[in-house]
Amino acid sequence: MKRNKLYVLLIFTISIVLFTTAALFDQCSLTAGTDADDKEEDVEEQEEKAATTAAGGQLIQPQELEYLGAFRLPEGSNDTSWQWGGTAAAYYPEGDPGGPDDGYSGSIFATGHEWEQQVSEISIPVPVISESKDVGDLNTADTLQDFHDIKGDLFGYLEIPRVGLEYLPKQGEQTTDKLYYCWGQHLQEGDEGPSHGWFELDLSDPQRQGPWMIDGQSKYVTADYIFAIDEGWASINTSGKLLATGRFRDGGQDAQGPSLIAYGPWNEGNPPPVNFSLSNATLLLYSSVYDDMEGINAMENYHHSDEWSGGAWLTYGRKTAVIFAGIKGLGNCWYGFYDGTVWPEEPPYPEEGPGERGWWSDDFTAQVIFFDPADFARVAAGEMEPYEPQPYAVIDIDYILYNIPEYELRHLGALSFDRENGIIYLFEFRGDYEDDRPLVHVWKIR
Repeated sequence: MKRNKLYVLLIFTISIVLFTTAALFDQCSLTAGTDADDKEEDVEEQEEKAATTAAGGQLIQPQELEYLGAFRLPEGSNDTSWQWGGTAAAYYPEGDPGGPDDGYSGSIFATGHEWEQQVSEISIPVPVISESKDVGDLNTADTLQDFHDIKGDLFGYLEIPRVGLEYLPKQGEQTTDKLYYCWGQHLQEGDEGPSHGWFELDLSDPQRQGPWMIDGQSKYVTADYIFAIDEGWASINTSGKLLATGRFRDGGQDAQGPSLIAYGPWNEGNPPPVNFSLSNATLLLYSSVYDDMEGINAMENYHHSDEWSGGAWLTYGRKTAVIFAGIKGLGNCWYGFYDGTVWPEEPPYPEEGPGERGWWSDDFTAQVIFFDPADFARVAAGEMEPYEPQPYAVIDIDYILYNIPEYELRHLGALSFDRENGIIYLFEFRGDYEDDRPLVHVWKIR
């Protein structure tokens, strides 16, 4: 497997964190060995939930997602590349108007190399299923707009940055469509500062606005993924807040599972003032390990080593679901090194093990988890607590991935969704094993 040695060294150096509470270790040990025992109960619950409807629509089931294949990303531009990229993405339905009539209309805006996270726009080629997982069999996207640095010096240097992107047509008093962004970083405990904004679709003249704060919310639960909420659902349940933002932070800090916060900055100015605190509605928020060391109000089968990297609000006809994609820890879970070396809370410390120090599990699998939007409606109405919604279905997707890294902590990237055609695009982080570029995997709702 090819490795970017400098990047691995950087992550190893800056990710060494000693947590000051034993709660982090205790919670992880509670999940050890429970996954197999819970599977039979989970299947029965999922089958029962599958018979329900959500907001007047039928819940999308995993078997209704048809895998169509994958495609490659192009060469870089403006002295940056797609290597180690694909951590944020937004589908643009009006993109690539001169492209072929091949069933894959529109374009995708996405971020490149993780050190810089510049934004480029690409076309969408026909995906290909390669039975031998040979990237040479795949079609390659074209560059529609070169990489441009949207973030600039807005947030200064970010250690292990987090980023989100989404597109919406013009809202409120806006006169043009917008791309919405957020930025965060690995370590920012208690930080409720500005993180979100918008910019124009012309990357050479982005006219960036913001940043703004998500009022009362930590960046550990807001500053990563962004995706659009179904407009009809939002008009009923979130007063027209059409964007959902969130983040999962390993170790259970601020939430033991993915989070989802609705917001709509155009409702509070065009644009709101810099550093403005945006009103928001919490739709999903599990307990923090600091408040719930036993994980009573955590996501089911939660591990500190989980990593949920993107989400999408799916609607297609009368079918609906909210999905998150990421990796799921299985078996035992510990803080330390992949060889099983446990790093204690206090000295004496053992000899450091191989690889990166962080949260590990016996095994990992790439997953997509499905939530019922009706549960989020109940949370918005005060009829459920934000920690009560649980996935009604789960699918493992390791079988479609091209590059599952050994002894590394992440192997998925961003999600984006073509609502008109019911097509899901998922970036596989470093999936193009020839030079560490991401691949894009494609599903269609049937």
